[in-house]
Amino acid sequence: MPQLLSRAEVAPEHTWNAPSVFASLDEWSHALDETTAALPAFKQTYEGHLGSSPATLAEYLTAYQDLIARVYRIYVYASMTYACDTSDQQAGAMRAKALALFGQARAATAFAQPEMIAIGRDTAMAWIDANPALATYRHLFEDLFRQQEHVRSAEVEEVLGQMIEPFASADTTNDILTNAELTFQPVKNAAGESLPVAQGTIDTLLNSPERDVRRAAWESYCDGYLAFKNTQANMLLTSVKQGLAMARVRRYDSTLQMALFPHNLPEQVFHTLIDTFRKHLPTWHRYWRVLRRALKVETLHHWDIWAPITQNQPTIPYSEAVAIIAAGMAPLGPQYVDVLRNGCTMDRWVDVYPNRGKQQGAFSAGSYDTFPFIMMNYDDHLSSVSTLAHELGHSMHSYFSNTTQPLVYADYSSFVAEVASNFNQAMVRAYTLGARAEPDFQIAQIQEAMDNFHRYFFIMPTLARFEFEVHNRVAEGNSPTADEMNALMADLFSEGYGGELVVDREREGITWAQFPHLYAHFYPFQYATGISAAHALADRVLSGEPGAVEDYLGFLKSGSSAYPLDVLKRAGADLTTPEPVERAFKVLAGLVDRLETLVG
Repeated sequence: MPQLLSRAEVAPEHTWNAPSVFASLDEWSHALDETTAALPAFKQTYEGHLGSSPATLAEYLTAYQDLIARVYRIYVYASMTYACDTSDQQAGAMRAKALALFGQARAATAFAQPEMIAIGRDTAMAWIDANPALATYRHLFEDLFRQQEHVRSAEVEEVLGQMIEPFASADTTNDILTNAELTFQPVKNAAGESLPVAQGTIDTLLNSPERDVRRAAWESYCDGYLAFKNTQANMLLTSVKQGLAMARVRRYDSTLQMALFPHNLPEQVFHTLIDTFRKHLPTWHRYWRVLRRALKVETLHHWDIWAPITQNQPTIPYSEAVAIIAAGMAPLGPQYVDVLRNGCTMDRWVDVYPNRGKQQGAFSAGSYDTFPFIMMNYDDHLSSVSTLAHELGHSMHSYFSNTTQPLVYADYSSFVAEVASNFNQAMVRAYTLGARAEPDFQIAQIQEAMDNFHRYFFIMPTLARFEFEVHNRVAEGNSPTADEMNALMADLFSEGYGGELVVDREREGITWAQFPHLYAHFYPFQYATGISAAHALADRVLSGEPGAVEDYLGFLKSGSSAYPLDVLKRAGADLTTPEPVERAFKVLAGLVDRLETLVG
């Protein structure tokens, strides 16, 4: 493993295309100051006037979209700069200023929803029918009136807007602690070389063929979090309490309802996922047994989950990964593949390699008028190829949505976000399994698939169960301690392991602190629904079903112009039923069968 470079040492061609957003920091600062200064005048111009005429309402909606586009552009530049080097204090200050701008913009436009509701449904729809300039906003208004019981007065909405920045403090503090200040003890390999344990290296270390390296790295990583378990617990509980306070102000029955209702999702979608997951836990128990036999170990531990079964692991540099992903996505045609390939190369969507201070994991982020950027920590393993394919799914979803929809509908629901990402992984995996028949590659690719399912179809539903219980305890006035949270997490993992893994309760228990997803309330379960829908849609394309490609591209282009369940249903996945989740478990069971045959 190479030593981590400082951010300044990273070659520019391996970094995201920051100049395409703002040519310089000075230009970003000017845009921030200019947008901040414009907010009072914006509010003064439109507040109290939206119901005066259809023309004024249309003018406001256009101006609002322009304002929000500028705010998002400013935030993307700051947040990407910070994510790539969380030790950069200037970048941290930039992100804080951009987040403050979000709150200020929200406060300055807080009058809008109450005023539009005051127009009345019948009058608003009559205006839309009679005025072409308002026709685009029909779904926006239909959704607004659906949610009107949770929209408060202009004064309350202004206060809620001002709460955005302080209410983000728990998440922000967690980011700082996790990515900039949390340190881990290095580990040594069999040759005696010291290997750094960091957010950008932990996945590589857990893939090591040396069991002692995996064990030491996992223990070092968990122990780093355990040293701050009380701080971590306080931050997460603060976030939960903030969510509960917001739910009560907006008159929701629970934080779960608050998370789902804006997307028109019934709470039963969450419970159906969890119930189906628990029903199929024996499939995971069987995989652990196969994995233990394949690794030829007497007992299986957490650090063995990512151990390479074959020692002949493929090495795939970034340029080759791009070519593989492009080939895997070829069934969608050149309109998809050409954009993807250019994004990975000359347009520089991707910040490719790990460096000191870089944020853990990977994500896709952009705004309506920027590239859909990707931050990742590529390490030449199949897992990194899969991660790149995953994030490109997000970015291509954003690309098609942004280039098809007006800004008001370009930002798709979080419920569909993980569909496009997992769709790409399913497509690329099918391509590579068909293109390379050598057993070692087949084993490595199936294991990568199992690792992906493990994250999205085991870890995330388990975190969702943890999250649901913690939110309920807080709502009942019984906030759990750090040790109680660790015990809950360990109990859930023990159930998921079914006695097939040795459980280190203390270190397994701190897993919740390693996933910032919990600060986006009830997002983890959407990974599992996402991978379920993704495989349903990929099966249609791979089997050559008539209209499947057009249906999928139509899904990518839909944005939020319709409700997420309806968009997915039109594309071929009905998540109002357990069927897509059941189908995904069949895919999982098939992979276990195939792996068992290959390893004997």
